[in-house]
Amino acid sequence: MDLGLDGKVAMVACASSGLGLGVATALAAEGADVSICARDADRLAEAHGKLAATGGGRVRSQVVDVADTGAVRRWVDDTAAEFGGIDIAVGHTGGVVQGPVDDFGPDDYREAIDTALIPHVALVTAAAPHLGRGGWGRVLLITSEAVRQPMPHNVLSGVARQGVLSYARNLVHSFADSGVTVNVLAPGYHDTPALRGPSGEDAAAAAAEVPLRKVGDPDDFGALVAFLASRQAAFVTGALLLVDGGNTRGVV
Repeated sequence: MDLGLDGKVAMVACASSGLGLGVATALAAEGADVSICARDADRLAEAHGKLAATGGGRVRSQVVDVADTGAVRRWVDDTAAEFGGIDIAVGHTGGVVQGPVDDFGPDDYREAIDTALIPHVALVTAAAPHLGRGGWGRVLLITSEAVRQPMPHNVLSGVARQGVLSYARNLVHSFADSGVTVNVLAPGYHDTPALRGPSGEDAAAAAAEVPLRKVGDPDDFGALVAFLASRQAAFVTGALLLVDGGNTRGVV
């Protein structure tokens, strides 16, 4: 299936490994020009090489801490200047401190919001003037299954990422006339560096909780994001898509 992404310009935050790299790889394989960022220069260079090896579109990488709003704006501006525009913005952030609600006070919640919500807002705000050229654009924000199911060990993530969902729902109407769709993905356990323990015990324990008895593959997650970025997904906007192997127990 031709997803219509050849020559589109995509930005993927926090893409030196894990889900971000899976997304960037899928978009590059579809022929998109991909701009990635991360904090670690060495890991970013390695990811750049992997993307270039796909033989897809052009690749650029930039060391950026997505918690730095000014750095995010510079990344957006530099990408638009080099690639001639922006069509797809994929927001992604690092994790937040885990623990139950009794462990945290106001400052902890404020830091979680700065870590897991504000970077999405910074990326979309900076990219907005570039999105919608030719009546087309995609905003895809990666959160966590915690937006649908309270997780007692991960309360800060749930609170901060709920803000991402509310922000996205409001963006749907703001972007509607420009042909830009906005969707949120809520991944559960995936085989990423954040999940793996020294001997893989963390991934094994996570898999035991999931009805499918396995954790997700970042490349499969990337393929799903690529479809949501495609021309075939033009009527999908305002959606929250769980990608968690059935781990979320809620009915609605």
